[in-house]
Amino acid sequence: MGNIVAIVGRPNVGKSTFFNRLIQRREAIVDSVSGVTRDRHYGKTDWNGHRFSLIDTGGYVKGSDDVFEAEIDRQVELAIDEADAIIFMVDVESGVTPMDEDVAKLLRKVEKPVLLAVNKVDNNKRLENAVEFYSLGLGEYFPIASTNGSGTGDLLDAVVEALPEVEDEEENELPRFAVVGRPNAGKSSFINALIGEERYIVTDIAGTTRDSMDTRYNRFGFEFNLVDTAGIRRKSKVKENLEFYSVMRSVRAIENCDVCLLVLDATRGFDGQVQNIFWLAHRNHKGIVILVNKWDLVDKETNTLKEYEAMIRREIEPFTDVPIVFISVLTKQRVFKAIETAVKVFESRSKKIKTRQLNDIMLPIIEKNPPPAYKGKYVKIKFCTQLPTPHPQFAFFCNLPQYIRDPYKRFIENKLRQEFDFQGVPITIYFRKK
Repeated sequence: MGNIVAIVGRPNVGKSTFFNRLIQRREAIVDSVSGVTRDRHYGKTDWNGHRFSLIDTGGYVKGSDDVFEAEIDRQVELAIDEADAIIFMVDVESGVTPMDEDVAKLLRKVEKPVLLAVNKVDNNKRLENAVEFYSLGLGEYFPIASTNGSGTGDLLDAVVEALPEVEDEEENELPRFAVVGRPNAGKSSFINALIGEERYIVTDIAGTTRDSMDTRYNRFGFEFNLVDTAGIRRKSKVKENLEFYSVMRSVRAIENCDVCLLVLDATRGFDGQVQNIFWLAHRNHKGIVILVNKWDLVDKETNTLKEYEAMIRREIEPFTDVPIVFISVLTKQRVFKAIETAVKVFESRSKKIKTRQLNDIMLPIIEKNPPPAYKGKYVKIKFCTQLPTPHPQFAFFCNLPQYIRDPYKRFIENKLRQEFDFQGVPITIYFRKK
């Protein structure tokens, strides 16, 4: 599942600035989810080829120091429990504070790597002042300036060195299908209906599922891992620390799956939060199947299904090539069709097209419909190939890639989908200079 690094400390020491700098400047960003609860962030990045997740745990400012200490203790303990390594950030401007000492006291007891980062060290005078942080008893410190990136390289080198090795996933590992959606949309009931037993607790109380849990499915010629996730709800609705980490695990489940089965409640519609989950899966290049659950509860007329499907496709433009299955887990209506569709999407996501076949089909289409001239320049595409990546990515080589506009990129993507059937699978297209 990958390593996790937690960034902890009191408020206003620059944790979020440091976090944002890391995830925004790395090309390997998968996604960043900010504000799941107040002042918290979760994202993924890499350093020198080592990929890991980051948690910015945020801070609390409440009525009294006692309340603050209780809150920060709980937050740091949760971060420690989840993380493989911890960055403890302090502020050279304010020096060592009682709150810093409280956090350091907790961290000295843990058996995980703790790296002390002294932030806002942007001149020699502050570099001298940073010496006082030795008093926290955490050993060497790393002077950094999160606003301009100074010193972060040395800190991240140490982070990567401290992280435990992650075993490579087996090549024959079963596909992973994550069942995601808002709370109480029917995710656990969907899995129970598939496996034919009450494996998961199902109640009308949103948030019953707290962790992401795997179930091996092996029936009717299909074999894969189903992952039931905690529901992802709006940040204003997430109050408990425990629920925050449940949401975080759901985000991780999306990052580490092959196909997302997005379950929505037909009686509530394809609302903003469901759309957020959809685009989270899309940005992570996962296969997507939309399951409209509780369809048996909807009052229907002649064109109700077609109109509902058209509404969803309008909301997910321009990525409209996504299968939509209307189900009822209560009556098991089309539940197995949902799985058949997910397997097909997985196969499409894993598809490898031979370079010769790709060129034989795409180059005549491009020759017939070349890129429009831009600033008097004519683009000539000579060659294309699929890149050796886990999800479909294609490189088209031409003389002037900088003059290819987004509408033509969408045209190429649509033709790839039309010719090779990539339904439910995000496609990435690059134009490179030959």
